[in-house]
Amino acid sequence: MAVILVAVAACVGAGAAAAQTQTPAELSLPADLASKDIPVGIKAAPPFAFKLQDGTWTGLSIDLWQKIAGRLNLRFHYVEVPGVQDQIDGVASGKFDVAMAAITVTADREKAIDFTQPFFTTGLGIATPLNSQPSWRPILHALTSFGFLQAVLALVVISVVVGVLIWMFERRHNDDFGGGVAKGLFSSMWWSTIAATQASTGDFGPRTVPGRVLAALWMMGSIIAIAVFTAGVTSVLTVTQMEGMVQGESDLGTVRVGAVRNSSTASYLDSTHIRHQDFDTIQQGLDTLRAGKVDALVHDKPLLGWLVGQNYGASLRVLDATFDQQQYAIALPLGSRLRKPLDVALLQTMESDWWKQAVFQYLGEK
Repeated sequence: MAVILVAVAACVGAGAAAAQTQTPAELSLPADLASKDIPVGIKAAPPFAFKLQDGTWTGLSIDLWQKIAGRLNLRFHYVEVPGVQDQIDGVASGKFDVAMAAITVTADREKAIDFTQPFFTTGLGIATPLNSQPSWRPILHALTSFGFLQAVLALVVISVVVGVLIWMFERRHNDDFGGGVAKGLFSSMWWSTIAATQASTGDFGPRTVPGRVLAALWMMGSIIAIAVFTAGVTSVLTVTQMEGMVQGESDLGTVRVGAVRNSSTASYLDSTHIRHQDFDTIQQGLDTLRAGKVDALVHDKPLLGWLVGQNYGASLRVLDATFDQQQYAIALPLGSRLRKPLDVALLQTMESDWWKQAVFQYLGEK
C-alpha cells in the first residue's frame, strides 16, 4: 500500500510540474507566427526609443518590447522609419506586423489599425524660451485684452455720467456750464475728464453745494479707480515679463505656436483652432524656438522634457502644465492574431516590479 501511495504522489507531482512549465494558452502563438521573423517599425522618440553609438536601439519602449518578445519567444527585427505617420502607414499596408516607440492612440488611427492595451499615459507639454527677451507683443496683448477695454469703457461711462450730473446741477447757477445744452454738456464733460486725471481746472468748476459734493466724490473715486487700473495693467506686464508670454494652454491662442507635422499634437491644435507652424521633426521645432521664430512648441511632454534636458537646457524650458491626455500603445494591423498574446504579455510585464524600475530609470517617475 505504501508503495502505491508513493507512486501516486510521484505521478501527481510530475503532472503539477508539467502544468507549471507549460506555456499558458493566452501566450501561445500560431505556428506560422512563432517561426516568422517579425518586422517591427521603429522611429527615434527618446527616451522611449533611441539609438546608441554602436547602432543598437534602447529606451523605455524598446526594453518593454524586448521583455514582451522574450515572454512570447518572438523572433523580430527592427525597421527604422522617419516619422509616426510612416509607422502607421507601414502597419496599415502590412509592411510591419508591429510598430512601436511613442505612438499615441487616436480615433482616426483606430479606424486604420489596431492597438494593444496602452502602456503609458501622458499628455501634451509646452516648451518656451528660458529667458524671454523684451517684446512689444505682451504689451499690445495687454492693451487690447477684454479686461483692459472693459476697464477703459467703465471709466468713460462713469465720466460721462458725472459730467451730465454736474451740468444738471450747475447749468442755472454757473456760467461755465451754461450757454445752451450742447455748450453746457461739452463743458461739463471736459471738466469731468480733467478732474478724473487730477489735472488743474483753475477757476473752472462747480459752485453749487450738490455740484461740489459730487465733484469731491468723483475726484476721490477717480484716484482709486485709476490707481487700481494702473496696478492691474502693471501686474499683467510684470508677470508676463517674469514668466514669459506663455504660462499654459490658454495662452497658445495669442502667440506663435509650433508643432510636428502630421502628429497627434497638430490634430489637437487644429481641433482647438490654434494656429501653428509645422515642422518635419521635433528637433527642427526646438531649433526654431531657440532662434525666437516661434514663442512656444507643443509636443508630447515626456519627449519634450527629455530633448530639452539633453540638448537645450541653457535656452529652453518645459512648463509644468500638462493637457490633452494621451496614451501610448503598440500598433498592429487590423485583426492581427498577435493582439491577444501581446496584450497578456504586456499586462503581465507592466504588473511586475521591473516596469516600475524601468519607468523610473528613463523618466524619473515612480
